[in-house]
Amino acid sequence: MLVTGLNVLGIRLVARMNFLLVAVQVVFIAVFLVAVGRTVAGAGLPSLIEPFLPGGGEASAVLGGAAILCLSFLGFDAVSTLSEETHDPRRRIPRAIMLVTVIGGALFILVSYAGHLVFPRFSEFTDVDSAALDVVGAAGGTALTAFFTASYIAGCFGSAMASQASVSRILYAMGRDGVLPPVVFGRLHPRFRTPALATAVVGVLSLVALVISLELASSMISFGALVAFSLVNLSVIKHYVIDEGRRAPANLLAYAVVPGIGVLLTLWLWTSLSATTFAVGLAWIAAGFLYLLGLTRLFSRRPPELHLREAEQVS
Repeated sequence: MLVTGLNVLGIRLVARMNFLLVAVQVVFIAVFLVAVGRTVAGAGLPSLIEPFLPGGGEASAVLGGAAILCLSFLGFDAVSTLSEETHDPRRRIPRAIMLVTVIGGALFILVSYAGHLVFPRFSEFTDVDSAALDVVGAAGGTALTAFFTASYIAGCFGSAMASQASVSRILYAMGRDGVLPPVVFGRLHPRFRTPALATAVVGVLSLVALVISLELASSMISFGALVAFSLVNLSVIKHYVIDEGRRAPANLLAYAVVPGIGVLLTLWLWTSLSATTFAVGLAWIAAGFLYLLGLTRLFSRRPPELHLREAEQVS
């Protein structure tokens, strides 16, 4: 209810709240790195390159972990959903996506590296699902563990706000353009100028998290993400190489080779998904296809096109 209420009140309030929550996490990262440095220095300097070496010389273990982590490293693309609420989005949105990816990736590597230095014995985790508690405890004891728990909850809250804001904007755009029922999804609140009904729908659907398993939820996210990544790479090839005919060597490298590598890497990541993931994902695609049949009256007319407009701002 709190997350939904904040999103209904406006994106500026959500941005301020997210700034505070991210600040808490940044402070924790700084404290954690200092604690790791003190702990490691007191126990003797370990090998500084060991965290980058596959355990036992087996690269397959690292590649398997990379597949799982890649599916967890999501969210940077959600920046694009706020293009209607950004000044000069053609310049700022791509820059924001790249900055989020680079900064987030650097922090991820830095924290993981520090965690390996202070707790290199992965086989001694109390529980692999809560391994971070063992790592933080080894670095700073009970006090740092409590700080970690607080910053983790703050991160979850901030993630929920950002996710709801981005999804509700997509639903609003789909409702405004007739892809979804406009009476529910295509309306802005007269006072707050936010897609209040779409936000409320997202809030209600989010309550499903109370009854489904984390594994099922992550499976749905993984399937949707890989579908999106595959189609984005293929769309680059079709738009620039096929439609616009950009076939100079430099263009082929940028618009065919690079996205082609992206497609191959995404296909490799597909192999890490479970049977449950495919079952849920394919069922979701089937439901969407049935909805498309109704929307187009059995393909007797073209489906509505989704447009993100710079002129009409929501707040």
